[in-house]
Amino acid sequence: MENLRSENYHQGVAMEGVKFASEMANTNRRALSDIKNIIGGPHQHLAVSKRGLSEKPTAAVHTKDQAGFVGHRPVTRKFAATLANQPTTAHLAPIGSERQKRNADTAFHTPADMESTKMADDIPLPMLSEMDEVMSSELKEIEMEDIEESAPDIDSCDAGNSLAVVEYVDEIYRFYRRTEGSSCVPTNYMSSQTDINEKMRGILIDWLIEVHYKLELLEETLFLTVNIIDRFLALENVVRKKLQLVGVTAMLLACKYEEVSVPVVEDLILICDRAYTRADILEMERRIVNTLKFNMSVPTPYCFMRRFLKAAQAEKKLELLSFFMIELSLVEYEMLKFCPSMLAAAAIYTAQCTINGFKSWNKCCELHTKYSEEQLMDCSRMMVELHQRAAHGKLTGVHRKYSTFRYGCAAKSEPATFLLDARA
Repeated sequence: MENLRSENYHQGVAMEGVKFASEMANTNRRALSDIKNIIGGPHQHLAVSKRGLSEKPTAAVHTKDQAGFVGHRPVTRKFAATLANQPTTAHLAPIGSERQKRNADTAFHTPADMESTKMADDIPLPMLSEMDEVMSSELKEIEMEDIEESAPDIDSCDAGNSLAVVEYVDEIYRFYRRTEGSSCVPTNYMSSQTDINEKMRGILIDWLIEVHYKLELLEETLFLTVNIIDRFLALENVVRKKLQLVGVTAMLLACKYEEVSVPVVEDLILICDRAYTRADILEMERRIVNTLKFNMSVPTPYCFMRRFLKAAQAEKKLELLSFFMIELSLVEYEMLKFCPSMLAAAAIYTAQCTINGFKSWNKCCELHTKYSEEQLMDCSRMMVELHQRAAHGKLTGVHRKYSTFRYGCAAKSEPATFLLDARA
């Protein structure tokens, strides 16, 4: 019975320990709303030791186990300072004796220690001047970073909107800026094609803009469609009679990526006047996704348009005119030399100049787009020229689309020709 009681006692202690550990684990958990985003945060050089409210602060000593994980061993200052000088019990003097008093008076202030401290103060520390120079240079860099003007907050109005993701929207657009090169194509890729040219590309995209309008698809679908076409043509040689097939298949892929309701293949066959079969479209679909390695997540000009329009505090008129400018750029092969973010910024800048009748680019727009007025001038002037001839020639799909009341008759605005007059 005594052994059984002993076993039960030990089992009870073990179970109590498990329960206590689980309780401690639950108390250490925090709500998700209290956990801040640590991506890109500064490296924490000093560990923080967790303690209760009643415990006194202790110095955290870093230790590393065999697996390489860093742990913390709390050591009090008094213990750390006196550990080396602590006498053993064999040499302790009786309490109240002259020897005990003398040891207490000279425990930390012996003549030898005072002499060594004095000598240490007289010896210059090595690398001290170099350390001072490094610290002063780092302080100067920190001061220069503080002087740099930060972009105004344009997301405070969406603080309660979970879809606006204001907590990490800046990180999202920094990622877009770093990866937008993946969505760009060589500006001379058409020279590698043997049976098509840039004019045929323009005809295809102008026709797809009209199809996109009639099918009432999302704006982002159009931009992704054009991007898929350019990236595919930059890698694969396509004959003339298959170019329209590439276009409708690219739109089908963009719809599958962006739209909630995707057009059926039979509708696309009718749009092409039955020039292709269902098998042709599905085969081209497999060919495109394999060539692009299923990479459909690329930043298009539309991604930057929404952010930059918000920075410009755009009303509906400015928004429609900006999209008119950038859709004109989609048709023009020469505009491929500009990256998506610059196209978006230049479209908004050109639209502002068109509406106001003078150069208009405030500090908020410059800080959020990362482009100055001078950097946008070349792209903006080309957009003005496209605006001038939008109603003429064979490729008038964009002009007819933005001449409707649905799009605010944005195409009927007078071009900002004064930007061309200011050309050096």
